Amino acid sequence: MQEKIPFWKNPYIVLILCTLMILISYGTRQSFGLFLIPISDSISNGRVEPFSFAVSLQTLVIGLSVPFVSMIADKWLGPVKMLAIGGFLYALGMYLLSTAVSELHLTLSVGVLSGLAAAGCGLPMLLSVVGRVAPEERRSLWLGIVSAGGTGGQMFLVPLNGFLLARMDWTDAMIILAAFIFAIVPMAIFVGKASGEALDQKKDTQTLGQALSEAKEASSYWYLCLGFFTCGFQVQFVVTHLPKYLEDTGTGVTIGAHAIALIGFSNMIGTAIAGKLGGHFQKKNLLVILYVGRSFIMMAFFLAPVSQMSVYIFASLIGLLWLATVPLTAGIISTMFGPRYMATLYAIAFLSHQIGGALSTWMGGVVRDATGSYELWWWFIILGGALAALFHLPIKEKPVARLAQAT
Repeated sequence: MQEKIPFWKNPYIVLILCTLMILISYGTRQSFGLFLIPISDSISNGRVEPFSFAVSLQTLVIGLSVPFVSMIADKWLGPVKMLAIGGFLYALGMYLLSTAVSELHLTLSVGVLSGLAAAGCGLPMLLSVVGRVAPEERRSLWLGIVSAGGTGGQMFLVPLNGFLLARMDWTDAMIILAAFIFAIVPMAIFVGKASGEALDQKKDTQTLGQALSEAKEASSYWYLCLGFFTCGFQVQFVVTHLPKYLEDTGTGVTIGAHAIALIGFSNMIGTAIAGKLGGHFQKKNLLVILYVGRSFIMMAFFLAPVSQMSVYIFASLIGLLWLATVPLTAGIISTMFGPRYMATLYAIAFLSHQIGGALSTWMGGVVRDATGSYELWWWFIILGGALAALFHLPIKEKPVARLAQAT
């Protein structure tokens, strides 16, 4: 008689928990725009560049460290232990931020420690877990659901942080946020138990070095990385500087918080749809459409008179395309190389994404402080989408020779 498997030990539990973990991890980062003004007033006499630099440094640290963190997980620790360690250190970093009294303290807690921690409990690690656990015919959809959970954090954590900041000092709000982040630790442990043998790394014969060499020779992989640069370049600027931009235009910071939450809500729909469509159409063609669509929406918003209605329309439309790029990009990597070393290979693409986000976040603050306006940087953001679309045109979306021969 076959032993009955407990209800909690199945792939759907893994999908749910991974979605909740990225909701917390990514939602935290999307809340930094709300903390920009109170932290800048408290620590740097109203100058936004220091906190912009700290957030951009975190973005860069995540990008630089996530390939190495993913390699460590792929080769030695496994993703479950890495998720738990990352969640603990991220909560610690946010607690230390609540005690910050100087710009250096701000940079070390937000930029360095939290950046390293977020690399261990972010999308690359979670997508690699889901990619190995998901049924093959539903992999693209499941990747889309987890990616949608990321900006689902905008829908829940951003309004929650806005609520807290309206009623208490930013330091107390940050401590509460740290407590939410710590919940990643027990969830990661439970994912390990629910995954069963799906995360067993011993059954794969390909080495990490062979996987990296294989990716190095694939030009389509590098085009994909270049395109992903623009994804970070666009979204990280908007989510960090939109509240300040709206304050400059007289629309108000509160509307900025609502807009970021609305982007998160729309993205939950758009990213899930993108994951579904990725199972029926060429993912690279969908990415071309997404990047061009983003730039048109941003240009229309920037050129039109700013009002509450225009902000809400912009947030609703851009949200549909916000991180819809993630399941498609991850899906192409999985199609090309298989799921075994997806954490590492996606992490390298993610590095490009984070470099773009770090550059855009920091330079957005520099341009704003130097000129008193974000106008110049908006045009760079808009141009980036057109370049990303061009990078995706030559991509060949098919398995490498090793997988093709095995099939």
